[in-house]
Amino acid sequence: MMRRRGGTGVMSTMARTAVIAGTATAVSGKVAASGQAKAAAAQQQQAAAAEAQQAAMQQAAQAAAQEELAKLQSTMQTQEAAIATSTATSTIEKLKELAQLKDAGMLTDEEFSAAKAKVLAG
Repeated sequence: MMRRRGGTGVMSTMARTAVIAGTATAVSGKVAASGQAKAAAAQQQQAAAAEAQQAAMQQAAQAAAQEELAKLQSTMQTQEAAIATSTATSTIEKLKELAQLKDAGMLTDEEFSAAKAKVLAG
């Protein structure tokens, strides 16, 4: 049997096919891995953006709550001052009224002292 020269034999064709198939498999594997890496990176970016947005929303809510608290504290201080002024005015008026009753002779010194102590006690 004589061998043919110059042409491609079955073995060399099979070997070339195997090399080409192996190369194609390796390339497709790298392409798939690259695509997965890109998808993972995109997902991480989205997660980071979502966390940043959530943090910004929490900061804004906290700032709004602090502002509301400051307003309420200011309102309370104003109301407390008004109550204190009203109470002081009311106490002074009662003491003046008691003094007038004493001056008019309607209260004795003991009654005046007792009433005055009661008014000042609150």
